[in-house]
Amino acid sequence: MDAEKKPLGKTVAVIVCAAGASARFGGDRKKPFVEVAGRAAFLRSIDFFANRDEVKQILMAISKEDEELVTVKWGSTLAFNGVKLCFGGAERFETVARALEKIRPDIDLIAVHDAVRCCLTADWVDAVFQKAAQTGAAILACPVNGTLKRVQKGIVLETVDRENLYEAQTPQVFDAKLLREAYAKIGNLGKIKITDDAQLVEALGHKVHIVETDFTNLKITRKSDLPLAEAIINSRPKPKPEGPIGPYIEAQW
Repeated sequence: MDAEKKPLGKTVAVIVCAAGASARFGGDRKKPFVEVAGRAAFLRSIDFFANRDEVKQILMAISKEDEELVTVKWGSTLAFNGVKLCFGGAERFETVARALEKIRPDIDLIAVHDAVRCCLTADWVDAVFQKAAQTGAAILACPVNGTLKRVQKGIVLETVDRENLYEAQTPQVFDAKLLREAYAKIGNLGKIKITDDAQLVEALGHKVHIVETDFTNLKITRKSDLPLAEAIINSRPKPKPEGPIGPYIEAQW
């Protein structure tokens, strides 16, 4: 452990969401299972949590139709990393609700992460875990930089002031009791479209804190995002190998 890194003092469970239909991505393989810089996107996401001392449970929520693909192609890798599979629902909030039922009772914090947000960094995970441990609710988020327009039927209605606007990212991390309470009261929101877990916690009146990131914590949505994700990953420093360094070490990368 880094000498400057403080022990979290909390146990964490991670829900990795990979049950979506990938409608905007297209192609014959859903986006979590597409290779990014030579490794499946969802595996890159899991890598950020699998070897952390505080993470005691990892659940990956998939669609029932993807069970055979995942277990045959990646089952041994998931087992090695202690990842258990569960089945998600038609909507993201349904997926998280189902995964919550399988979270161990001794878990203090629950992190929810997009399987296709594979350009995370360990430092961001450290920071959002620490913030959630301190406050009960924390998410990664980056400032909105572009000019925003509200549009209807192809016509600009207005320019939206971007001051204090942030794009929510994942992981989003919450006190386990708080997140369960938020999901228990989901019916109180009526027909409001639920787009992330922080929204449910906000509805309880609990303050959600942010850890500021940048655009490189990319969520792969369309095929055009793949080259950018690969460029981000390839631009980051490679982990230093342990032990003696052989003459062909560069070839491994």
